[in-house]
Formats: sequence, structure tokens, C-alpha cells
Amino acid sequence: MCSWCWGYAPTWQRLKKELAPHVDIIYGLGGLAKDSDEIMPEEMQTFLQQTWRNISQQLGTEFNYDFWQQCLPRRSTYPACRATIVARGSDKEQAMLTAIQHAYYLHAKNPSDLDTLHALAVEIGLDSSDFLTQMNSAQVDHIFKKEMTTMRNLSFNGFPSLVLVQNHATNTIPIDYKDWRKSYELILSKI
Repeated sequence: MCSWCWGYAPTWQRLKKELAPHVDIIYGLGGLAKDSDEIMPEEMQTFLQQTWRNISQQLGTEFNYDFWQQCLPRRSTYPACRATIVARGSDKEQAMLTAIQHAYYLHAKNPSDLDTLHALAVEIGLDSSDFLTQMNSAQVDHIFKKEMTTMRNLSFNGFPSLVLVQNHATNTIPIDYKDWRKSYELILSKI
């Protein structure tokens, strides 16, 4: 649910494809915004809509602004993170990530809502009742909190981030939102 991550997605997909023979790619959930049922304040809504416009202007990324009229926006990304963890357990992490981004940015669906996440889980082939059970489980919450702590200890500067971990040392890799080659060459030079 990070709009800059959505903007970076095409470049990341190419970088990931090129890196796959050289490194193990592991996703980590950083959390971003805690659980909340509160409607996002107007100033935050305005800020995020402007961020979407900036990303669209800079990168050509498509956004569906109907989200802001059709949904009750909440600044709550933890449910989407938990849904990703549940999907990961069935080797469908990437499918869930893509489904969440498409629902949010293209189809004006709110991935802060359990109903939306449940529909996406069924859409990607997860068992409906098992998904709901796991979403409310202490185990999934524990995995998420542990992963979020691990990611925050990697000392990156925001979302999205690339971190190369090698021999217990970490290197933050600068992101070029338009050119995958710069990150690729830097990573290859370090491995």
C-alpha cells in the first residue's frame, strides 16, 4: 500500500528478473501504518492524492482517483501486510501483493478492509475460511511483528527500499525509479 512502491513496480519487476540468477530475493514487510478504524484526516487524504499526482507525472503510473470518493480511506496498512503473510504460506505472496496493489490503485478498493482482502484471497486461489481464520490468528500477527522489527533494523530510509544482505552485512541500494540498470550494476559489483 505504498504509492511509491506502486510507481516503482515496473522498474522493480525488470530488476528482479535480471537479479534472479544472481541473488535470492526476499520480500520484507515494513508495516507503514498501524491498525486503525479511523477515517484518514482530510489533510492526509489531500497529501496522498498529491503524492499520487506527483508519481503519475514523474513516472507515468496509473492511479484511479475514484478511491477517494468511493472508499472511506483509513491509514491502516497492517491488514494488507497480514494478508500477504497468509498468502506467503501458500506460495502466493507475489499474487497477493499484485492483487492488493491493483485493487487499491486501479480498482478503487480499500485494502485496509478485511472484506477487500478476503475477496482478493479467494481471487488468487486461497481457501476462504482458512484465510479468515489466519488473518485473525495470533501466529500471523506474531510473524508480522517479528518481520516488521527485522525490516526496521536494516536501517533503510523508507518505502520502497532495496537492501543487499551479504555475510551478515547490509548495504542499502539506491533506487532509480526509471532505470533498473543502476541498481543492478551496483548490486552485481557488491556480490
